[in-house]
Amino acid sequence: MPNIVTTLTYGVAVVIAVIVLFNASIKIVRDYQRLVVFRLGRSQGQRGPGIVWLWPIVDRAVWVDLREVFLEIPSQTCITRDNAPINIDFLIYWKVMDPEHTVIAVGDFAGAARGIATTTLRAVIGDIVLDDVLARREQINSVLRAKLDEVTERWGVKVTTVEIREILPPKDVQEAMTRQMSAERTRRAVVTEADGKKQATITVAEGDKQSAILRAEGDREAAILRAEGFSLALGKIYGVAQTVDSKTMALQYLDTLKALGASPATKFIFPLEFTRLLGPLSEMTGQALGGGDRGGAKG
Repeated sequence: MPNIVTTLTYGVAVVIAVIVLFNASIKIVRDYQRLVVFRLGRSQGQRGPGIVWLWPIVDRAVWVDLREVFLEIPSQTCITRDNAPINIDFLIYWKVMDPEHTVIAVGDFAGAARGIATTTLRAVIGDIVLDDVLARREQINSVLRAKLDEVTERWGVKVTTVEIREILPPKDVQEAMTRQMSAERTRRAVVTEADGKKQATITVAEGDKQSAILRAEGDREAAILRAEGFSLALGKIYGVAQTVDSKTMALQYLDTLKALGASPATKFIFPLEFTRLLGPLSEMTGQALGGGDRGGAKG
């Protein structure tokens, strides 16, 4: 009986050992992962994705993540070319391109990349004046990325993006920038107000111009109508005058003489044409008198 128990105990122990060894030997590698296998200290290359078999005790595997990750570089004090201190912090986005080389070439990529990034940043900022640092952020990002990529390429790592998060200039520079922005806003407000007044003045002037044009056109039309009316009146007068004979004109002159006789004036000026009317007037008077004498004789 004790032998059976001992045998079962050994059997269970063997099964457990086999399960443990099997579990340690079988690795499931995902698509974004790779295993760099070392057998007795020698690299056997990368394995995966899928199921990977490792010999127990003999093989040792290092996991490598192929996804893009970021590394935060804390705020660094840099000196610009014009000797202005400035604080900058930024992010580095990178991904592993050669898993085996990354594991063999560098022990702590994050620490190495952080050190390279800080020294590269100081070198880049030291070649740029303060105004350009504040205005050329994208260009600085590109330069940093290119320089970091040159270094990390030998580690099998690709720096994809460098993004500066914050740039803090000295306090006096910040105050000067604040005053400059305030002055710029004031200038824009003055320019906007001046443009508004200019447009208003132009609008009023255009209105006055149109009003003057309309008034001039109205006066011209009225003058034309008055001239046409006067012309029609003269035409009618001329037409009537063509039908008036000398006797009618003489009677009109007699009426005029009556009006002159009723006036208190003592001197009268007669036109030369008045003497020409005396003939018809004398004939009319003679005819009137002659008619009267013939009537008396008959009586």
